[in-house]
Amino acid sequence: MLAEKLLAHVLSFKAPARLPIGVEVLDPLRGAHAAEVERIVRTFHERFYRDDRTRLLALGINPGRLGAGSTGLPFTDTKRCESELAIAVDGFRTHEPSSDFFYRVVRAAGGSRSFFSRVYVHAVCPLGFTRRRGAQSVNLNYYDDPALQRAVTPWIVRWLRTLAGTGMRTDVALCLGLGKNKDFLEKLNAEHGFFGRIVPLPHPRWVIQYRSREIDAHVRAYLRALEEAGARA
Repeated sequence: MLAEKLLAHVLSFKAPARLPIGVEVLDPLRGAHAAEVERIVRTFHERFYRDDRTRLLALGINPGRLGAGSTGLPFTDTKRCESELAIAVDGFRTHEPSSDFFYRVVRAAGGSRSFFSRVYVHAVCPLGFTRRRGAQSVNLNYYDDPALQRAVTPWIVRWLRTLAGTGMRTDVALCLGLGKNKDFLEKLNAEHGFFGRIVPLPHPRWVIQYRSREIDAHVRAYLRALEEAGARA
């Protein structure tokens, strides 16, 4: 069953042993709310992936503090976890702007049950990173620091190879994030042949932050990509 294969992978993945000085791993499964996050992740997979159908893989950048870095679910803050997935969250609250756009797409694609029956969403880099800036920790994308990117590249290769082998389609995958995320994934794919082709789409956070007046057009672009990939309801 796909849920069991995915859970065995996503619950056991650990960060590289050596990372650049000052970089910290963002792993909610080993943080302050680890038990609650594991329950959320298990509930999600068991609810939406209890079958053996292949899924179209959609890959974001890496978890951020307020989305997957808190709930363990990509583009899903605690509010959307409860309102869109009907999974209660106990002990913490987050608001992730990316989650707003992502679940507009999910609703437009037929709702959570329909969308996740055809698509599995995760990230090129399965764990997030932070760096101290004064008294605060700020998100750090895997490609923001050349030393970090070099350190995680072999680790990402293993992650993508194993993830694709759990029951994902390998003819096509979606890349959520233009620019550096797309360039990195396309280069890696050319070297290792994970997928037949990669379809790039604007990252949900970019849409919310820089194109908020064009949200409906970007939702339609996501729906067209799903349809062209044969994953539209």
